[in-house]
Amino acid sequence: MTQPTKPNPRPVKKTSQDKSNISKDEIRRETSSQNNMASEDIVKLMTTKIDDLNALEDYGIRELVEHTEKLGEELVLKGLKTNQIRKFLDAVNRLKFLLSKDENRQFSTIESELVFLRPKLAYAAARQQKNNKDLGPVAPFKQVLDTAIKKVKNTKDFERFIQLVESIVAYHKAAGGKEQ
Repeated sequence: MTQPTKPNPRPVKKTSQDKSNISKDEIRRETSSQNNMASEDIVKLMTTKIDDLNALEDYGIRELVEHTEKLGEELVLKGLKTNQIRKFLDAVNRLKFLLSKDENRQFSTIESELVFLRPKLAYAAARQQKNNKDLGPVAPFKQVLDTAIKKVKNTKDFERFIQLVESIVAYHKAAGGKEQ
């Protein structure tokens, strides 16, 4: 009497011929899934880090630069266009200019306009959202900056916020961010 064979518990390795049978759509889906995971990881890391800070100025500059480098790369993979990110930088630079015009550099001069950037980010993200699973290319940018804006309580925090935004823009461009 023969015994029934047990299924092989080891995964079967795909040969190069098997891999060639994988469709391009399957490869794109897998790559997109991996990109979403990586994007979620850096966004979660940054938002958690910012949430845990007493003040945004406490975000160490070396760590900020390291994190924004990864975020810039992820934003390129997500398809965020340079013009989308530059619009936000222009708004921040306008606030920077308004603050510099105030001889006492009072944060209260720009506070309401800074806070109002949050709904503008939400609108931009919603316009780019494709569906409930694909939140679009602006969503990771919005999540990080929305969290950061909540932490800006004074001029020093605002200065760190400017560095955060400028660093994201720079690394996005360095990673190959495309115009329009």
